[in-house]
Amino acid sequence: MKQILIIGASGGVGSALATAYAARGDQVTGLSRSVDGLDLTDEASVETHIGRLDGPFDVVIVASGALEIDGAEPEKTIKSIRQKAMMDQFALNAVGPALVLRHAPDLLPRDGRGVFAVLSARVGSIGDNKIGGWISYRSAKAALNQIIRTGAIELARSHKHSICVALHPGTVRTPFTEKYLARHPAVEASAAAENIARVIDGLGAEDTGEFFDWAGSPVPW
Repeated sequence: MKQILIIGASGGVGSALATAYAARGDQVTGLSRSVDGLDLTDEASVETHIGRLDGPFDVVIVASGALEIDGAEPEKTIKSIRQKAMMDQFALNAVGPALVLRHAPDLLPRDGRGVFAVLSARVGSIGDNKIGGWISYRSAKAALNQIIRTGAIELARSHKHSICVALHPGTVRTPFTEKYLARHPAVEASAAAENIARVIDGLGAEDTGEFFDWAGSPVPW
């Protein structure tokens, strides 16, 4: 039985991940804003909730995030950039996971395999950006990818068997994406969770600091 920690466990993908791991017989610990009051945009809240946990965990997944915050839709053009909307994206989608990552040395086993994974997005890839748009969301996810890359380097110095990665779950059929499904094929949250778990299962120490999609294929930075 593995110990699994899921941040954002009440969301569409987060709850599906909790169900998938529990079905395997693993012990799942979940934290979320709606159930537990964990606010990733509040440093004190992160410190309080993460500080109460009893680790280590074999797998830590940060599944929190949002495409729209306070009704601000993804920008179609740079003319639509607004300071508050962009700052809100960075606070939740980049800084929030970074605040959790700060605790990774205490959350993961020091002498055995441990995985710290965050749900990123292919649109956060600079190399894969061919159509533009969605500037704030793209930029926040690109920042998240850099945070994971940098964190993986430092974590490897003290936790040689740990793996720190960014994962793209694909377009998942949840309230998070419901306004955009007409443009992209989507999978159910349960299928996305199984895909993510399978990718995590297959990761080795040599994969730390990398960015993978739902099928385990590398995504360009």
